[in-house]
Amino acid sequence: MGGFLVVSAALLGLTLVPELATAQGGVGRIPAGNTPTISEEDAARPAPKLHDGKPDLSGPWIGGGSRRDLERDAGFEPGELPLLPWARELRETRREQDEPYTACLPMSVPKVNPYPWRIVQSYTEKGMTHIFLLHETGDSGGHRQIFVDGRQHPDPDNLFPTWLGHSIGQWDGDTLVIDTVGYNDKAWLDAQGTPRTEQLHTIERYSRPNYGTLINEFTLDDPGAFSRIVSMTFRATHIRPDLDLMEFICQEGNEYGAAAGFQPGLGTSIK
Repeated sequence: MGGFLVVSAALLGLTLVPELATAQGGVGRIPAGNTPTISEEDAARPAPKLHDGKPDLSGPWIGGGSRRDLERDAGFEPGELPLLPWARELRETRREQDEPYTACLPMSVPKVNPYPWRIVQSYTEKGMTHIFLLHETGDSGGHRQIFVDGRQHPDPDNLFPTWLGHSIGQWDGDTLVIDTVGYNDKAWLDAQGTPRTEQLHTIERYSRPNYGTLINEFTLDDPGAFSRIVSMTFRATHIRPDLDLMEFICQEGNEYGAAAGFQPGLGTSIK
């Protein structure tokens, strides 16, 4: 992890799946029943602290967001997600293989995939200044930068919309609160095609109640696409700490997954 003054790292993903990191830290197919989780005894241990008393969010983790269907993953009944009519109609017409992520563009927030994520907490002589969310899929996952040095969001007139927005963080006791604005409207909130607009404002509250669990209390406020503010809770699960993020190169315009004709268990139809 050269280049960072790294004090801790934590990892975010989704639910445990058969295809995860191998013992060498890469992505591979693991036999059923052999998912690399930590023991129940380790998971129940107290959450660790950093030298300054802040929670150590080190992982790696799997979970903490939505992957295929925001409505289902957040615990809503079918049709219950409070989308505005235009947004619901658009969602119903989109095809999974057209998702920008399949062309190696960044994911939305809180979208995740089944690969490991890390949160890297960086310090200078002034204390913690930045937090980085790193994803194994590299460019396609995007490297989020969260400022925890006391700065505020730019003035709206000077805020350029981006895939991952402008994020600032602060601690509320032992909970890390990440406030993000300045999203563009290009990314999908899930593989089902749930849209977002440039009015999107998200708040993530990360807490670690024990060694094996990371909880993301997520608030989605997008009056351009939703009729009301939506609150959700996602849970990340610790996997073996000896697993590292694997290099994964994905450049814009490459086709990956469904867009390239990949079908689980059948490989790709591209010759």
